[in-house]
Amino acid sequence: MKNRGGGVQVSRSVISRKWVLFLCLGSFCAGLLFTNRIWILPEAKGVARMTAFESERLKLVAEGCDPSFSSVKRVPKKIFKEVSNTQNIDMKTTLDKTISSLEMELAAAKAAHESILSGAPVSENDKGSTKRRKYFMVVGVNTAFSSRKRRDSVRATWMPQGDKRRALEAEKGIVVRFVIGHSATLGGILDRAIEAEDQKHGDIMRLDHVEGYLELSAKTKAYFATAVSLWDAEYYVKVDDDVHVNIATLGETLARHRRKPRVYIGCMKSGPVLSQRGVRYHEPEFWKFGDNGNKYFRHATGQLYAISKDLATYISVNKNVLHKFANEDVSLGAWFIGLDVQHIDDRRLCCGTPPDCEWKAQAGNVCVSSFDWSCSGICRSVDRIKEVHRRCGEGEDAVWKAKF
Repeated sequence: MKNRGGGVQVSRSVISRKWVLFLCLGSFCAGLLFTNRIWILPEAKGVARMTAFESERLKLVAEGCDPSFSSVKRVPKKIFKEVSNTQNIDMKTTLDKTISSLEMELAAAKAAHESILSGAPVSENDKGSTKRRKYFMVVGVNTAFSSRKRRDSVRATWMPQGDKRRALEAEKGIVVRFVIGHSATLGGILDRAIEAEDQKHGDIMRLDHVEGYLELSAKTKAYFATAVSLWDAEYYVKVDDDVHVNIATLGETLARHRRKPRVYIGCMKSGPVLSQRGVRYHEPEFWKFGDNGNKYFRHATGQLYAISKDLATYISVNKNVLHKFANEDVSLGAWFIGLDVQHIDDRRLCCGTPPDCEWKAQAGNVCVSSFDWSCSGICRSVDRIKEVHRRCGEGEDAVWKAKF
């Protein structure tokens, strides 16, 4: 600083530079110590300290993530992608099946509601409620106006009558009915004859269908749709009126597959597609099956086959859009193409007449049904079905002893 005289006055340092530096370092260290003591975070309540086991696990994970840890095998990204795609496909498949099942259940519930309103059978234990009685199987015997003698021969052999038929429904849950539509002239002499026959026996189911040989595919659709609406059964069976059936053996056969969804049971075949006009089983739409000489897809022969409830419901719901081919057994097989259906080929559903079915019965392998392939049924069934029943029948008590 300058004094009044213009000279420079030299100031004296009170503290030396070394001491200033020493004091600064000391203050800094003291500040660090003070800050650490003040800002130590307390442990959060409910959070336990890490155990030695968890610490070791973290250490192992850290070591496994270390690129230098040679014992860890790396999974290629391609595999992760494939696994992800597979999981997506499985989820989609499961979702599709769930949606399909819900649609089937909804359709079945709708059919049940309509049948209740139309006066379908209700369980005796559920009178006053809307719950339908459960049946095991419905057997529809396909017949025609001109087949009165065939129906009587069936009634005299394998189809129970009167109280036995009613007991079969009540005790075993098995419904057996002849299936027939109406004539082109509704209410004509043919219809009145069928009504009188039904009043006498009570074993005929009428369909809203005009009878005719070329309309068997339409009749099959009408049968399943009507049967589903009338009876809530596990299985629905179609059989021709010139075929011999062992009901107990049929029930035992179907019972083996009751845990499987969407079951289609019969004698599976794949016959030729006949393009020549005028021959029996001619297929007018032969061109849809490829070149001449091709065969049909695998399907059950029409003498006897059975389907589970969900498939019968599917037919009932989609009856207006299901295409009909010339042969009804081909039509039925076509309706299941593209569906997740289990085709079960059981040759006991298509045994021959004696001695074939007789030899099998003696060997302990009782046939479900018997007929002649050459006639697509029992040849001269009115005259011969009693003999077939005597030699190949399972016995009158078999159905009452059987457990389904």
